Amino acid sequence: MPYVDLHSADDYASIYYTTSAPCSNVGGFDPEKPTIIILHPLFLDSSWLDNHLGDPRLYTQFNMIAFDMRVSGRSSSRPSGKHDSWVDAADIALCHQRLQLPPCHILALEGISINCALRFAVLFPEMCASLALCNVPAPTELKWVFTALDEILQTWCFADDIESFQHSGMECINLLIGPDCDPDLQDEIIAYWETTIPPRQRHRAAETVALLMNRTPMKPEAYALIKQPVLLIHGERNEMYPKKYSEKLASQLVNAEGGAVVYTVRGAAGSVTVVPGSASIANQVFARFLSRLPKVRSELVPPAVKVKDRMQTALELLAEITGDSSYASRDPMSSLSFSCLPDDLAQSQLELLQHYCKAREHAFCPLDEEGKPLRKYSDSKRGHWFHGGKDGLSVADSDLLPPDRATQEAGKHLPVPRSEPISQKAVNGGQLRKVTPFTPNTVETYIVKGSMAKVVSSAPATPLQRLLS
Repeated sequence: MPYVDLHSADDYASIYYTTSAPCSNVGGFDPEKPTIIILHPLFLDSSWLDNHLGDPRLYTQFNMIAFDMRVSGRSSSRPSGKHDSWVDAADIALCHQRLQLPPCHILALEGISINCALRFAVLFPEMCASLALCNVPAPTELKWVFTALDEILQTWCFADDIESFQHSGMECINLLIGPDCDPDLQDEIIAYWETTIPPRQRHRAAETVALLMNRTPMKPEAYALIKQPVLLIHGERNEMYPKKYSEKLASQLVNAEGGAVVYTVRGAAGSVTVVPGSASIANQVFARFLSRLPKVRSELVPPAVKVKDRMQTALELLAEITGDSSYASRDPMSSLSFSCLPDDLAQSQLELLQHYCKAREHAFCPLDEEGKPLRKYSDSKRGHWFHGGKDGLSVADSDLLPPDRATQEAGKHLPVPRSEPISQKAVNGGQLRKVTPFTPNTVETYIVKGSMAKVVSSAPATPLQRLLS
């Protein structure tokens, strides 16, 4: 299997990758074609990129390679409280040099991938030919998303049965994909999560959410260092990532070649890459964007500068950006050296991961003895008189409504409250790191001494007892 092993004194990560070439390795790249690096969406991995890797408008014109982030898919790493998007950018840079890749066009799909791609373009500009970012997030997480992700994480990681796990999965789908997600796609995504991020792997889910929610905004000086051509693709009705943040980022990229371009995918409510129709539109726009840029050949040649020296240069640049000279003296071969998390936040994040690792081997497993999901999510809803339809609410299905009212209700869902990004102070004291997981089996136990009659007589009367007395 194609992996890049990154190891140092304080870190270890094995980064999985796949390509559009035969045998899924870089040895099959066509040197005449430019190369694209694809970074996957939140909570998914490179196996969900068929809408891009399988599009002839892309694979016939470009070499493509996709990486799994260090806590996603088939990649693995040592849990660390220092993990942030600067660390992810260092991972991609080390993989880029180890695989001897040419300057690549970056296609980053939402959330953590976009945060990684921006930082990669800042620290390693010669490796990045252009940026295409789909659904740009806010600088820090929106308050309502912060709360929703925290609640989903708790029910996901500490689920005691298949109903609880699939319910939290469905809530996550509504957040990421939108309320009108196709039922077959719902089944596929939830089955994927049951296989790859079950409660027994909850530390990986916790590290992913912490990476997203504890991020710190980039400084204007850092945005000014991005000089590559930039394309921003955004779903028109995306509620988790409002379009105004793509427009704001475009205004901050003052030195992007030709100015950052914003393209709106009409009608897209959530991810523009997992839903085939939206992904096709995004691919068409991306292909046209790349067709206007100079072609970069893809010969696989050793880097002109030693890997250690190049990573040291990146650390020195990061020291200038942050104003912290200590970066220049860190180990350049460790991705964790690039972490920009404050020490107290990194320690809190480490304590969170240790908390989620406790007793995880005894957690609920949504798989049968053969390692397959116990059931499809859609099977749990069929034939039940109390099923509430695709929105999952505990109400009668809309088929029972009068025809005129059913037509009015179709396509409606509860509006998302207006919300601004959470403050950095709130992130540093965020509830994600302080919350105590409660499950149906977590109850307070009291030791009762004395006779039962004495205990009952001393207990306060219930409303029913007062009524009968």
